[in-house]
Amino acid sequence: MNTDTKQSKREASHARILDAAARAVRRHGYAGVGVAEVMKEAGLTHGGFYAHFKSRDALLAAALDHAGAGSAKLLARRTALAREAGVSPLRALVEGYLSETHVAAAELGCPVAALGSDMHRQQEDVLAASRRRVRGLIASVRQALPPDAPEAQAQVIASTLVGTLQLARTLGDEAGGLLQAAREALLSQYDRT
Repeated sequence: MNTDTKQSKREASHARILDAAARAVRRHGYAGVGVAEVMKEAGLTHGGFYAHFKSRDALLAAALDHAGAGSAKLLARRTALAREAGVSPLRALVEGYLSETHVAAAELGCPVAALGSDMHRQQEDVLAASRRRVRGLIASVRQALPPDAPEAQAQVIASTLVGTLQLARTLGDEAGGLLQAAREALLSQYDRT
């Protein structure tokens, strides 16, 4: 096997591990992610783990970054489609984030909402990745606001989005009114277009 083939095989394996770990961490939380289970879901042996990551915490940090990047791409796609339909950037973001689809898709959705209440309890590598995800969410909100909007506005909106999504997931079938009320409150206060 040539070097390029080995490298591409290693990269494919690494990507499968990250996909599996990103789903697992959002589905089970930090404590619920086991190396053996992630490797099994990725279709690899447990023994191959250390060829990709130096520790479980390194895996969690990478998985969180991977989950955040995937969630941001999905949200950006939804926002772009809504904007093409003439919807304001903030409305597109708020309606996409506070949708029943996002409530139901915890293992594919925003890792900040899935893990937020446990982020501050993590070791430094994972905490650093958690902070990047929170800053990334705030930056996404910031991009949906007018250029002269204060940073604090993006922080408040991001906090409301995350808190609402967490409560909606807890309430399950009873969450429809909560989602609608939060969407209306955010848009009436901050959507100036």
